Amino acid sequence: MHAQRLILAAGLLLGVQGIPPQAQGQSTPQATGDRSTTVQMRNAEGQSVGTVTVRPLRHGTLFVADLRNLPPGPHGFHLHEHGRCEAPGFQSAGGHYNPNGAEHGFDSARGPHVGDLPNIHVTQQGTAQAEFISSRVSLGGEQAQAGGTGPFPLLDSDGSAIMIHAQADDYRDGDSAGRRIACGVIRAGS
Repeated sequence: MHAQRLILAAGLLLGVQGIPPQAQGQSTPQATGDRSTTVQMRNAEGQSVGTVTVRPLRHGTLFVADLRNLPPGPHGFHLHEHGRCEAPGFQSAGGHYNPNGAEHGFDSARGPHVGDLPNIHVTQQGTAQAEFISSRVSLGGEQAQAGGTGPFPLLDSDGSAIMIHAQADDYRDGDSAGRRIACGVIRAGS
């Protein structure tokens, strides 16, 4: 519970807002003209590890993760710059989505990357459910505000990917989350 409060506090300060745990797992009402997309997450063997629904809101973009078959514990969860998830290692997704040239990490003086998101926490049963909002990204179509502060489109010319890493992101060191263990391509209307 203490870790959830820290993530929520960090998110509120940095533009990623947590949803209270009691609200997790509840269905979210769909707006008229909803442009949400469901990202199919797969491990390096091509097996499904669940989904992440990405939905535009008036003041940000909602990410709803419903994951399974993952190693227990905290894992880095990021948006990567290219909409490709080719094995081995998912290196085809490139680095973190970083169109404004920031440093990695919520604890960095010149950060975070646009693609930096809070860690997910996987249960001993290999499942995780999480919801959070980022005001730094849009699903697509909108242009970044003057000065390069966002929202930046995920569905740009080469798309974007959602990545799950082997370890927790320490919110400072870009390599702290370790190898890439699951990936999903963000596509319009999937």
